[in-house]
Amino acid sequence: MRFLVVEDDFGSRRLLQAYLKDFGACDVVVDGDEAVEAFRLAWEDNEPYHVIFLDIMMPNVDGHEALRRIRKLERDFGLQEKDQVSVIMTSALEDPRNVVEAYYQGGATAYMVKPIRREVLVLELQRLGIAAQQG
Repeated sequence: MRFLVVEDDFGSRRLLQAYLKDFGACDVVVDGDEAVEAFRLAWEDNEPYHVIFLDIMMPNVDGHEALRRIRKLERDFGLQEKDQVSVIMTSALEDPRNVVEAYYQGGATAYMVKPIRREVLVLELQRLGIAAQQG
């Protein structure tokens, strides 16, 4: 598994990296521009990401715009919707506008409110079929 963490806050980046280390390789970038570039390069190297954790509020290009650009690249690459990367939007905000924009306008796979707890992250990875079910 390959993960991309897009997060401008150092502490949040480190926390997600620590949670994900048992599941696969994890790259990190600090804004939406870097996220789109990392996504494109991963495809060109034939090593695409399986899951992107994408913060909504970042400098330069925010998460919503980065997600729109990533989905456009996927269409340009000829990917069907079922083959798109799973994108988990992350935010300290749990307001309806951000949730609606993430899911319905951007095509997000999931939405997680920070601070993200390891148990919640593992449950989401299980739901996506990335982590084995416990028990």
